[in-house]
Amino acid sequence: MQAQNQDAIPALTIAGSDCSGGAGIQADLKTFGAHNVFGMSIVLSVVAENTARVISSFDVPTTIIDEQFMAVFEDIPPKASKIGMLGSREIIECVAHNLATYKPQNLVIDPVMFAKNGFPLMPESIRALFKEKILHFADVLTPNIPEAQELCGFAIHTLEDMQEAARSLHALGAKVVLLKGGHRDEDCSDVVFDGREFCVLPAPRIDTKNTHGTGCTLSSAIAANLALGKSPLDSIKAAKEYVFNAILYALNLGKGNGPTNHFHNITRGLAKL
Repeated sequence: MQAQNQDAIPALTIAGSDCSGGAGIQADLKTFGAHNVFGMSIVLSVVAENTARVISSFDVPTTIIDEQFMAVFEDIPPKASKIGMLGSREIIECVAHNLATYKPQNLVIDPVMFAKNGFPLMPESIRALFKEKILHFADVLTPNIPEAQELCGFAIHTLEDMQEAARSLHALGAKVVLLKGGHRDEDCSDVVFDGREFCVLPAPRIDTKNTHGTGCTLSSAIAANLALGKSPLDSIKAAKEYVFNAILYALNLGKGNGPTNHFHNITRGLAKL
């Protein structure tokens, strides 16, 4: 029988792992699969974590990171990429060098600073270096409010504060800024700024504790939609809808913040059979 080869759309995650499967590279690859794009990964750190806590993190040697970049970009250049956890000064310098070398298109950067339980995945001592070396590569930057406060240096409480922060982050080099509003009590609307105009994206709040890995999932969903040829704003809107349903139909696993359902678009249909 003749093989029926099919064209594929490759996407890349550059991040840390999550052995419990709800966040990090594992969440990114599930998200890519749910969007029918071919997922690849460059592992930066190996994190021992679960739904309740982060136990430890081990950074991959930079030589291996360099070789992973080489292996991917010499053979299967991605249509879109995302960057997640950057856990050390050496990793930031290494990733910045490779971004300058390979110039990936459609790059989504999620400035992962804290785990759900507050564990500092990006130590405070290297956040200024991230801002200097990495942020300006972002085609789409996706900070939440605590991360934006760290990067901007001022408190964010109101929608107007969010707009000012998005403007500041754009001035630092990010082409499009998605400032996520989920940490606000009264309104969890997100703000998008592309350097010309603001777009406020409202969203209802879902009453659940099962939100482990939502930031990773959102940024990889944006990257997947960019790889599929959508505009940044349309990619953000589609990713928000995907994550909303992943939370709405979240999986009841673990003793802490359970994972979202990355394959809700498949498993919900199967459940009706």
